Amino acid sequence: MTRIFLFGTLLDPDLRRIVLGRAAAGQAARLADHAVERAEDGDGPILVARPGQAAEGVLVTLSPEAAARAAFYAAGCGHAADRVAVQSGAATVAATLYRAAATTGDGAGGRDWALAGWQAAAGPLARRTAEAAMAMFQRVPPGEIGFRMPMIRARADARLRAERDLTPADLRSPMGRDTVEVLGHRQPYCHYFAVGETRLRHPLFGGGHSDIVERAGLQMTDAVTVLPYDPVRDRVLMVEQFRYGPWLRGDPRPWVLEPIAGRIDPGEAAEATARREALEEAQVEIGTLHRIGSYYPSPGGVSEYIESFVGIADLPDRAEGLGGLASENEDIRAHVVPFDRARDLLASGEVDTAPLLLSILWLESARNRSALA
Repeated sequence: MTRIFLFGTLLDPDLRRIVLGRAAAGQAARLADHAVERAEDGDGPILVARPGQAAEGVLVTLSPEAAARAAFYAAGCGHAADRVAVQSGAATVAATLYRAAATTGDGAGGRDWALAGWQAAAGPLARRTAEAAMAMFQRVPPGEIGFRMPMIRARADARLRAERDLTPADLRSPMGRDTVEVLGHRQPYCHYFAVGETRLRHPLFGGGHSDIVERAGLQMTDAVTVLPYDPVRDRVLMVEQFRYGPWLRGDPRPWVLEPIAGRIDPGEAAEATARREALEEAQVEIGTLHRIGSYYPSPGGVSEYIESFVGIADLPDRAEGLGGLASENEDIRAHVVPFDRARDLLASGEVDTAPLLLSILWLESARNRSALA
């Protein structure tokens, strides 16, 4: 059996149950000369050395499997094991704890962190992320889970968005997700994308249920596109880059034209993503954002959900150039063209990506209605 001192987010009983695979109440314990504070780079807690203070936590005694689960989750969070002496009641007990590398008072923490506030603001995403991560326990080496965790978290955020932002059902059927009977589900691949394979039955419009069918699809994150438009010069900015999808299809020209696009980071508003990506990909500042709509580009087998905008921007000749983040292996060229030229590219078929095609058509209608400013 292994004694582990839990603090911070793992004081949430639901998260602790997901990680350990069972409920574990434990005993109240304290780590002397430390405090739990909010990390500078987010809303999560960090254990910081603070002489004279004490970090409150829980001391749990775990089976080998539960201890291995705790170590696996810690690896996903980038936390390393340390041996400490904690006070539990009148006894001083040796225990293991997992914490981030920054544990001194030099530039780390400094802000109060409260479990209740975290549970309300970040708890749902943390629990959903942990569920997906712990499903990989004993399937993925602990050394790999940390690499996969950012995308696991982004897909978990997309799932929460889907549950929260319900779309209307005035014309379509009001049948819900809970009417689908799942007979088996597995995830044979999980890296940048995840692949889901499900055996299911669903209700039929005419009554009854379908035969058992097997479906497979790509589970992706939510994303944003923004087409910068300069109403004074009547110009748009589109970007060009190599895309693996057209290459995989066998397209002789896998460099394609698109609006600026990017993944919505967990907890980030779509509008903030649009402005961030415009700066990263084309060094363009976006003013007013006009929402085009939200949609599934290929609902037959892809979970990606896109929110598209046209963004008002200043687009002089010098707005053209190269951009993208080297850290993400982006090689992006920006083109600034008159709107009529963009419409010609659409008519010729050179514009063959759905978000750009949709954005140009929406912008054409808005221009005709003088609905942009």
